[in-house]
Amino acid sequence: MKRSLIGIAAIALVAAACTGGNSNQGPVQTVNPSASHAPVTLKVWGFYTEHELANFTEVVQTFEDKYPWITVDMVPGKQFGDIVRGINAGTPIDASVDVGPDNVAKLCASGGWQDLTSYMQADNVDFDATFPASVKSYTNYEGKQCALPMLTDAFGLYYNKDLLADAGYTDPPTTLEELAEMAKALTTYNADGSIKVLGFNPLSNFYENPNMYVGNAWGATWYNDDGSSAFGTDPAWKQAFLWDKDLADAIGYDKLVQFKSDVGGDNSEWNEQHAFQVGRLALLYDGEWRTGYDPEAMAKLNFGTAPFPMADDKTDLYGSGLIGGTVVGIPSTAEHPSEAWLFVKELTTNADFLSTLANKLYNVPTTIETLADPTLAADDHFKTFLDIAANSNSRFRPLTTLGTGDADLEAAFLVKWEAGKIANLQQGLTDLATQIDREMQLG
Repeated sequence: MKRSLIGIAAIALVAAACTGGNSNQGPVQTVNPSASHAPVTLKVWGFYTEHELANFTEVVQTFEDKYPWITVDMVPGKQFGDIVRGINAGTPIDASVDVGPDNVAKLCASGGWQDLTSYMQADNVDFDATFPASVKSYTNYEGKQCALPMLTDAFGLYYNKDLLADAGYTDPPTTLEELAEMAKALTTYNADGSIKVLGFNPLSNFYENPNMYVGNAWGATWYNDDGSSAFGTDPAWKQAFLWDKDLADAIGYDKLVQFKSDVGGDNSEWNEQHAFQVGRLALLYDGEWRTGYDPEAMAKLNFGTAPFPMADDKTDLYGSGLIGGTVVGIPSTAEHPSEAWLFVKELTTNADFLSTLANKLYNVPTTIETLADPTLAADDHFKTFLDIAANSNSRFRPLTTLGTGDADLEAAFLVKWEAGKIANLQQGLTDLATQIDREMQLG
């Protein structure tokens, strides 16, 4: 599945001391699987629904078969706001599965999710030996391991081989300069000047492009060492936004807006009108799930996948990209924290579980072992994203207690910038940094 990595509204989470339940401040006790146990029912809240819930539940059944004294009571359709309200109300929740990492800092700083470090140490789970370095960027906050990863999204480039070949290209671009030149060369127009086939759409509100401007391709820094926003001081942001507008203006901003409307608007990302899938878009920024989202449509395309191009002065980063996915934690209100840890450990470290679920959901697994799964790697299209997730330079944006607040402000700024409503880019970036700093001070 695809996860929304930006755009989730902030919701207040009170300190765990006000919620009751287990705060996990003292020594932890883990489960001895070989001992006899009284029956335990774990209350697990998760976001899955419909077929994804069926797939997840089917795999969870293997956990119950392995530990027959434990029953997992899955409560589906629970989003971050539901988890917060449940914790604040003192509702017993033994484990919770959140769709993305945006709120890990809030859950960790408040004590809403317990620090798992003591559990990991007690069971000899070495994070660095188990997980790729990239996933620590979105599961650890200020030294506290309040979440563990369970499947992730990885973002890269899809390219239509036939359209590239028609324009004389044999390989996808590896730098942003190459991408811009190819985007212009691959774009064709109708007699009325509208876009017939688009090389690449740089606009920040097109499909998954908001995630493109998290800044990985430019090596951009979100925060300075003193914690202040770096939008006004890191030149990579100016470079990124100029690249965006220069390409949009070269193709035609109004034409790009019309193109999005012509292919069905926002909804076309999830239906049969998807511009890449119908051959109207040559190059696409997207995640791994697109390889299997509409198998019938994708089977008709002669396409390839590759890492997303990097800025010309950041070619050493090529092969990496934005990652971020499902996270699992133990709320402060857990009634059975030891058994909950056993469940969380299985969800996040058991290779059979992760590989099976990854195959069912077309998502990237999140342990070093499963990233090398030959079954998953057999699909060349999908292997690209396994390699991106394994790359040590891949990362999520920095976790803060703002959640998506900083990314939301950036997204709003970009829309205005692209539309020509910001005259002075440097001043605008400085103002954006000030806005983020104010939000951070307000908490």
